[in-house]
Amino acid sequence: MKPVIFLSSLLGLAELVFSQPTLTAALDYGTFAGSYSSKYNISYWQRIPFAAPPVGQNRFRAPQPPATLTNGTYNSTQPFDFCPQRTVNGTEDCLYLGLYGRPWTQGQPLRPVVVVFFGGGFIEGGGSFDLPPAGYPVLNASNENDFIFVYPNYRVNAFGFLPGKEIGQDAHSDLNPGLLDQQASLQWTHRYIEAFGGDPKHVSIWGQSAGAGSVVAQVIANGGNTKPKLFTKALASSPFWPKTYEYDAPQAQSIYDTLAKMTNCTGPQSLACLKTVDVQTLRTAALAISASHTYNTSSYTWAPVLDRSFLRTPLSQATAKGLVNSDYGWGMYNLHEGENFILPALQNGTTEIFDSWLRGYLPDLCEEDLKRVQQMYPAIGTAEEISYNTSYVRAGLIFRDTVLACPALWIARASHKRSYVGEYTIDPAKHGSDTEWWNRVNAIQTTDPLIYKGYAGAFASFFQTGDPNTHRLTNASESGVPESRLTEEEFVIEADGFANVPTTQLQARCDFWRSVAYEIPE
Repeated sequence: MKPVIFLSSLLGLAELVFSQPTLTAALDYGTFAGSYSSKYNISYWQRIPFAAPPVGQNRFRAPQPPATLTNGTYNSTQPFDFCPQRTVNGTEDCLYLGLYGRPWTQGQPLRPVVVVFFGGGFIEGGGSFDLPPAGYPVLNASNENDFIFVYPNYRVNAFGFLPGKEIGQDAHSDLNPGLLDQQASLQWTHRYIEAFGGDPKHVSIWGQSAGAGSVVAQVIANGGNTKPKLFTKALASSPFWPKTYEYDAPQAQSIYDTLAKMTNCTGPQSLACLKTVDVQTLRTAALAISASHTYNTSSYTWAPVLDRSFLRTPLSQATAKGLVNSDYGWGMYNLHEGENFILPALQNGTTEIFDSWLRGYLPDLCEEDLKRVQQMYPAIGTAEEISYNTSYVRAGLIFRDTVLACPALWIARASHKRSYVGEYTIDPAKHGSDTEWWNRVNAIQTTDPLIYKGYAGAFASFFQTGDPNTHRLTNASESGVPESRLTEEEFVIEADGFANVPTTQLQARCDFWRSVAYEIPE
């Protein structure tokens, strides 16, 4: 018997009559007890270990299998901490995940699954959630969609993204362990999600900012041939994909060397030392390194590297060759979001300041290609819905395209079956502006139901069916989401509704960046 739901508002804060949901999941390494919220009509498990604590010699190592639980049923309705970050936050015992969805009982049909990676520039963030959890507005946009959200933690900053030849040459260490944590959570989902009512054959991955950059990484992982197939749909909301160096390139090696020096771990046994140094020392050094390149050669310092195993091919090449794991792809970007990441002095900057910034941001670009950039982005110009005449907007566009918009376009267009591209333009349209519609419950979702239904509802339909239009919640007078590869159009979210707009300008600029990607590198 399915729940009988009497909605009292748009977000469904309701009185409920329901059959007893399944709240205990027996897995081969333990039994996990969840709980139910009648206020939000969701069953949830807030804390499930999906890997062993990455401590001691497992620091900087790929996640290892979780220990078998022998002390009865595990209470999964307790919060878990972030992985180490900032000045004092987090613990290395952090490889847990939480999940939630509408009530489900054994024997009912399995439901689609959405694995969500958190953002935070690959330097901070966490998958722990309160009630209602992040993404709840998407789930609750319509009862026509019914899926499970999974929120895993993954290691960040030095703990998750330490590059260098010392890591690559050590048999008990791995490059990009933060990305490998994510893959482990997808493997956990593939193996165990049926016990929670999820369908392992219908998994989407989603994230915003570095969470969307994580989606990019999983899309191009393993040469686009991850086995077993861990997901079919990928939605990247403003994917933060900074420069991706080879793990032993000078730029990457200098990060390792700097960390070793700051923690007094220099010398031939530097890696062994880094595995034993206390968490606070490592965290403090990682935070200082994070800020060392904020407005010049990179946005932040910690980022994925090409490791020749998990990440084998740069994004620009992988997507050009169709080396992707996604069947259905959707990439979103925001109109002015590049402006969040550029040098504040550019707000009143001269042409000379802009030229200096450009050379600092793209230090490996040859003179001829620097001139091409200036021609592609003239001092007075247009791009999508922008008309500009300032260095600030000009630089923001360059950053937006190289780090956010082109990665969104590339992974969407490379998907094997269907592709969707979207642009969010509602003022101020900065990085993260669009999250108010679909991340947390807030008043705007009820005061402007057209945008809420059209935007969050399209996400929900994509997760449920692979097509944002199948369960659309807006009427025929509003534009749906075009299949971007077929129409060469994008879905534009505007203050008064939706539109389909050609991607001609964006495609031309992204083609240029692909042509010089080896100089960035991208």
